[in-house]
Amino acid sequence: MSLPKRRRCVATFGAMLPVDELVRIATDLIAVRGDGQAHSVATVVQAADETVATGLDLFHFTGGPCAELTALANLASLTSSPARLIVAVGDHGCGVLAPCGRCRQVLLDAQPEVHVIREMGGDPLPIAECLPFSYRWNDHK
Repeated sequence: MSLPKRRRCVATFGAMLPVDELVRIATDLIAVRGDGQAHSVATVVQAADETVATGLDLFHFTGGPCAELTALANLASLTSSPARLIVAVGDHGCGVLAPCGRCRQVLLDAQPEVHVIREMGGDPLPIAECLPFSYRWNDHK
């Protein structure tokens, strides 16, 4: 798959995309843009208004951002609509990846209604179920 010549991180499809289509978009993105070093994970997030944003991780020894966080930032730059579904895919055939602990906490705080695809063929789970007994930052503001 080749990405459009115009670099875009958004598309509006007029309907919520099925899980397998979001996985395909992330898989294609990491296949084209992944380098096995700085960029090894791609994420796709879809908002309630059907806006779709993508993100790549940016590895750095000081702790660069995960792909989920860059996708959320890209989504926020495009719409104020809340995220509804997010999936991350690793390079070299890793397939669907569950969010790390830091990303789970950020997702819970920033997008508490989002559902996460944690494994291929699995049902999307509410982020709160991915982080039981969590610290809820918003409760302490």
